Amino acid sequence: MISRRHFFYGSLLAGAIPGAGFGSAPSLKRLGYKSPNEKLNIASVGAGGRAFADIEECSRENIVALCDPDEKRAEKGFKLYPNAPKYKDFRVMLDKEGKNIDAVIVACPDHVHGSAANWAMTRGKHVYCEKPLTRTVWEAQQLTLSAQKYGVATQMGNQGYSNEGARQCCEMIWSGAIGNVTEVHAWTNRPWAYWPQGPEVEPKEEPVPPTLDWDAWQADAVPRPYSPAYVPHNWRAFPEYGCGAIGDMACHILGTPNMALKLAGPTSVECLLQEGKGKHTFPKKSVIRFDFPARGAMAPVKIFWHDGLETVPKFDGVPDGELIGDKDVNGSLFIGDKGLITTGCYGERTRLVPEAKMADYKLPPKLLTRSPGHHQDWIRACKGGEPACSNFSVAGPFVQWMLLGTIAMRFDGLLAWDAQKGVFTNNKAANEFLKPKFRKGWKFA
Repeated sequence: MISRRHFFYGSLLAGAIPGAGFGSAPSLKRLGYKSPNEKLNIASVGAGGRAFADIEECSRENIVALCDPDEKRAEKGFKLYPNAPKYKDFRVMLDKEGKNIDAVIVACPDHVHGSAANWAMTRGKHVYCEKPLTRTVWEAQQLTLSAQKYGVATQMGNQGYSNEGARQCCEMIWSGAIGNVTEVHAWTNRPWAYWPQGPEVEPKEEPVPPTLDWDAWQADAVPRPYSPAYVPHNWRAFPEYGCGAIGDMACHILGTPNMALKLAGPTSVECLLQEGKGKHTFPKKSVIRFDFPARGAMAPVKIFWHDGLETVPKFDGVPDGELIGDKDVNGSLFIGDKGLITTGCYGERTRLVPEAKMADYKLPPKLLTRSPGHHQDWIRACKGGEPACSNFSVAGPFVQWMLLGTIAMRFDGLLAWDAQKGVFTNNKAANEFLKPKFRKGWKFA
């Protein structure tokens, strides 16, 4: 019997990418799968920062190897697992420790995600990869195909997909609570106070710290001089290494709209506003519009992404204080022809707008299976359970349309997108940014 989640996640993505075969949930070869009672041997590409949190979430399994070119950043993780072999280059780790590894966490700067995840999958390793999965559309396509080809269990680190509120939001929309959804707005205050971005950012060359292997940190990127503007945290401002606020938060905030509205390829993307555009970085603030065609019985929908905000945006007909907006100013608003729904960054605090409507509202029946937790969802899949909720057959197509926004910021006007062919049809120059420029001699797998 196919579970409801199998049916939903497989069917919504049919035809999302040419040649990817998304007519059903991903088939698993079951090679190397463990009993639920056995522990996985997990290696991590990254040991500090977000990687440390991911490792902690998987600490009931066996952590058998760690890789991080930044010894200072990785110090906490290295100390916690003193017996795990330490590496600076993930390729060396996978080659030397491969026989001891069942699964790999990839939690490093965005530009390394694609190569590290693909190296692991082609060697038969299950992969948990932090958002935004990849830095470019082409890499997301490759990871989606590799996950299917090698039959490994995968999960992208966008925790909202495992959140109860995200599932409730989907079920409310599918039940017709607000009618046909024709417009969605999603917002964040990033980069704002989180990392510098804009015209004043000028990466200046400095000597490489003794605790950093700069060559290994750059991995597949075209080499450039070291600057403290990049490491350890602010790399996401630079298109060569990160995806700006889109890469940091859109995988979370747009996750619920992606799931609820069964989004696949848009027909166009356009950057409507840019403020504080930098020579080297993404702008301080932007508004990007994605247009999606009808999907079955679902109406065409416009998705608006707002970043760099200091406060929750205002909308006609929405009273002040009604929208989700905690200290981090992250949330979304679904606009239907019969009402409104707002939800938070990870799908939390989902509710009708105005909130007073919730007093007499009864939640619809549960149509989606519930998650035991985002990392546990993946671990269960690694041990032969059903695919994780944000496995790469789900995350790959999602990330592909989302990353079109990073390209739209480079060009004036609307970019027409052919989702089947995977190209922009009205701007050949934009197509040059679909695939990364790899350093000479680098192999993607």
